[in-house]
Amino acid sequence: MNPPEGKKKWMQLPRDVVVGPDVVYDIKHVCDDLKLQQGAFIVTGSSTKKIAGNIVYDILEDCGYNPDIAISKEASMDEVQKVVEKAKVAGSKYLIGAGSGKSIDVAKLASTQLELPFISVPTAASHDGIVSSRASIHNKGKKSSIEVNAPMAVIADTHIIARAPYRLLAAGCGDIVSNYTAVLDWELAHRLRNESFSEYAATLSRMAAQILMDSPESIKPDLESSVRIVVKALVSSGVAMSIAGSSRPASGSEHMFSHALDKVSPTGALHGEQCGVGTIMMMYLHGGDWKMIKECLEIIGAPTTAKDLGIEEKYITQALLIAHKIRPERYTILGSGITPEAAEKVARLTKVIS
Repeated sequence: MNPPEGKKKWMQLPRDVVVGPDVVYDIKHVCDDLKLQQGAFIVTGSSTKKIAGNIVYDILEDCGYNPDIAISKEASMDEVQKVVEKAKVAGSKYLIGAGSGKSIDVAKLASTQLELPFISVPTAASHDGIVSSRASIHNKGKKSSIEVNAPMAVIADTHIIARAPYRLLAAGCGDIVSNYTAVLDWELAHRLRNESFSEYAATLSRMAAQILMDSPESIKPDLESSVRIVVKALVSSGVAMSIAGSSRPASGSEHMFSHALDKVSPTGALHGEQCGVGTIMMMYLHGGDWKMIKECLEIIGAPTTAKDLGIEEKYITQALLIAHKIRPERYTILGSGITPEAAEKVARLTKVIS
């Protein structure tokens, strides 16, 4: 007898997670382990093609797996549709995203639409999209977070990622630290709105953030050991989301602030950078230790102010005022919105604006 529909729980978790120096050269072994051989379709960027895309292509070509490769210029719905059509014509059996978050998001959504397996080969660790079941895609001028299938495997080459600009790694740290306020928001929604809550997913998400909070001084440029720490934390965040069946463990009011900032500011910073700054302010609203969050990000070298983000201060308060509208169905500490006076106060007290 089948259980009631509401009692069923589906979790999509990566089967293989390979982290370490030069593991990009293990692509054939991972494909073989997943019983994926002929029919690879590689999605990469113009720069990351030289860094990882060509390596993946050459290895699979030498194996006789007859791969195809395409360059994705941006994480947009148009690019997704181009990849979908090209993969159909090529008769592809699985997709590989070899590049930055943009290439990976395009490949993730395209593979989901095609109902094909997906392998993530990140060249940077700037956010948890390298392993999560969400894709951030632009469509008609708007940025949307879309539910997709989680990757079957993640191949994170620490040697490659360590060579990426340090700013990207620091941004990944901002995305990880934001788990703290995301879980607090989730707990609040559970208490006030009776929203479904997973203690296991919440604990795993917090643990990922705690890894950084315990030793932020260990995150430094050009160190593979730093990359390993950040990648493991990002993977834990992605797994927590898969367990929860939503992005709740790693996305709350601080992410809504970041998306609101994208809307109001003509210039923007990296997603993880904006989430880190948002976490400082949201932790203040929760009555938590926002100074500890700020200090951790400062030690790592991630932005903690509007000036650091390269954004005019007025856009910080504007984003705070509309952040609750970004995902109105998702209850957070922002509730139904905060007043202009409260927005000004939180931004000034946390020194996000001067």
